[in-house]
Amino acid sequence: MAEPPQKGTVQPYPSPVEPLLTQPQVWASLITNLNYLPGLLTLAHSIQTTNTIYPFIALYTTSFPEEGIAALRARGIPSREVPTITPSGNCTHEHDPRFAEAWKKLVVFSLEDYARIVLLDSDMLVRQNMDELMEIPLDEDRILAASHACACNPLKKQHYPRDWTPANCAYTAQHPTPDTAQTTGPPATAGVAMLNSGLLVVQPRQTDFVAVQTALHDTEQVKRYALADQELLSNVFRGRWRALPYVYNALKPMRGEGEGTHAGIWRDGAV
Repeated sequence: MAEPPQKGTVQPYPSPVEPLLTQPQVWASLITNLNYLPGLLTLAHSIQTTNTIYPFIALYTTSFPEEGIAALRARGIPSREVPTITPSGNCTHEHDPRFAEAWKKLVVFSLEDYARIVLLDSDMLVRQNMDELMEIPLDEDRILAASHACACNPLKKQHYPRDWTPANCAYTAQHPTPDTAQTTGPPATAGVAMLNSGLLVVQPRQTDFVAVQTALHDTEQVKRYALADQELLSNVFRGRWRALPYVYNALKPMRGEGEGTHAGIWRDGAV
């Protein structure tokens, strides 16, 4: 393992001409179009400033244009083209079009030349070092790791599942124990038992990718998934994912006051 950088320094990205697979454990984000490019560049920079010892790589599909690839190259961000993964049938997600792109993140389970990938959405901002995610145990009983989805639905979106209420949110049960909530996630089966796929810790294996592909071909079931990939993963690997504390995927609405928020556990310094 490489020596950790000195505190207070920012390590440069590897040269874009260096091999992409020099380390088997990577941070990654999937990008499919230019709309996501500013976010991905910001995410990559935020990871860099934490002095992580692991590289970041941009995964892109064939829909990502050459000018975007050139922008990544100009900033020294390693990149790699990956296949486009989509479900069978027509999933328009007309109420929430962003979910149409989310299915494509499932390709991460096929990338077996990495020992571990921490996949982050490009609208995330990393505020402190998270290298410990590269070491948390995963096995056949714990296929992946993620934080729970907040099921409070504070914006009252009508197309969200009906059982998404504050009473059924896994984080609501942690309000009496805020200290524990900073370091321990609720059980994977708590609340609505759904993960948030904004941050996924994955140990790619063929058997898991086959399970994902099989689920993607269940056309009728896929049509019922209002929340796309994260609902599929929560169903396919029910009870077989390691729940991370909220601090690894802290949504801004959780910080507010009132019903459907989690100010009771939120701590700015822990996020």
